[in-house]
Amino acid sequence: MGIVAGLDSSSAFTRIVVCDADTGAVLRQGYAPHPVEAKATEIDPQVWLLSLGEAAAGGLLEGVQAIGVSAQQHGLLTLDAQGNLVRPALLGNDKRAQAAAADLIDALGGRQAWAEAVGSVPQSAQPVAKLRWMARSEPEAAQQVASVMQPHDWLVWQLLGRPARRTTDRGGASGTGFWSAGTGSYRPDLVEMALGHQCALPEVLGPADAAGTTPEGLLISAGTGETMAAAFGLGVGVGDAVVSLGASGSVMAVHHQALADPGGMITSFADATGMHLPVVHTLNAVRALRGTAELLGLEDLDELSAMAMKSTPGSSGLVMLPYLEGERTPQLPHTAGTLSGLRRESMKPEHLARAAFEGMLCSLADAMDVLRGRGVEVRRVFLLGGAAELPAVQTAAPAIFGAQVVVPQPADYAALGAARQAAWALGVSQGTLSPAAPPAWQGAAAQVFEPGEELAVGQAVRQQYGATRDQIHPGAFNPTS
Repeated sequence: MGIVAGLDSSSAFTRIVVCDADTGAVLRQGYAPHPVEAKATEIDPQVWLLSLGEAAAGGLLEGVQAIGVSAQQHGLLTLDAQGNLVRPALLGNDKRAQAAAADLIDALGGRQAWAEAVGSVPQSAQPVAKLRWMARSEPEAAQQVASVMQPHDWLVWQLLGRPARRTTDRGGASGTGFWSAGTGSYRPDLVEMALGHQCALPEVLGPADAAGTTPEGLLISAGTGETMAAAFGLGVGVGDAVVSLGASGSVMAVHHQALADPGGMITSFADATGMHLPVVHTLNAVRALRGTAELLGLEDLDELSAMAMKSTPGSSGLVMLPYLEGERTPQLPHTAGTLSGLRRESMKPEHLARAAFEGMLCSLADAMDVLRGRGVEVRRVFLLGGAAELPAVQTAAPAIFGAQVVVPQPADYAALGAARQAAWALGVSQGTLSPAAPPAWQGAAAQVFEPGEELAVGQAVRQQYGATRDQIHPGAFNPTS
């Protein structure tokens, strides 16, 4: 069918993969950092274009027929009536809108009202909260806003030469706080509540739709957010969950419908295929491992893993509730972590090391149970992040999660997902693919771990953890609510 490219414009860099449209085989790759400070909270988006140009240098895109765009989520670009930027782009890591998010929750009548309206409760990262912050902190700039976009919307628009038509996709729109994955429609009243007036919103394209074609004949697909692109690049489907091990953690799964959660623990994203990606976040994951390693005087997580492997399942009765930064799942924002079960025989470094791993994984299993309690099927768990390579994680995770665990080889999955989307849109435009079925690319190369005979042991570890959690925080967590 041809050659396609996927570009991922993250918070720090642009990666491009050029792939065979039929098989997904990677033919060429490009990379360039963004010339910005690592912790910048706002940015001139022209740097994304500079980085893109650098990554595509040397004829990287020669012969490419279609491009898909993945980009960092929760950024906000505000444009005036002429299509010019009102102010620098606000990025997802900007925390200034925390008070604005709380204002919006109250203005609509609480967390449940928001969950039912758009599938999520406002957070400082979301565009809806950023608009409220602009209206309060930069009223003159806010009054100039005639339309809003997110990073992938803006990049697609730029690649197409800034046409009158401005587009987004279901995945990106579902993270704004003013589009509902459940109804598939915008809530302009929430934009007006946040900004103080109405403004133009991008047209939401279907998964296999094209945003347009460049004057040179290059097809540009709808694009999507990084989370949705990475899931598409991994090839996850119904029955799959993806557990991300960063400093904080997340569990997302592919599901056939949007999940409105009155408690606000589930964020109901749309995916890049027409399905849904409910996500549950934890505030603590690898940060608990790093803290334990420092406490034990170890150099890195490899040493912590090796020490944990000297212990046995259950950590000789030690239980760590890893709520070091408070917690979102369960909702305990002002709590602290707990180490329970101290006895003379359990007070050994290897037991503390294992308790940290088991505590992190049990906390993520709690998050997974929030989804399972709403009917989400989980047969297979994809484990992402550097910590997924640690033997202590790979040994314990299948039994604690109660599912097959897949650890994919490191790859540019967001860029691959963007390229797969481009291949889909290209195939539909040529009449060789159906809008209902994406190209069947080969799945990610991975290690696979089965729970096997350890399943009962994992259940016992979960029970020990759950009993401690419920004793210290009674009623705070009910996976089926």
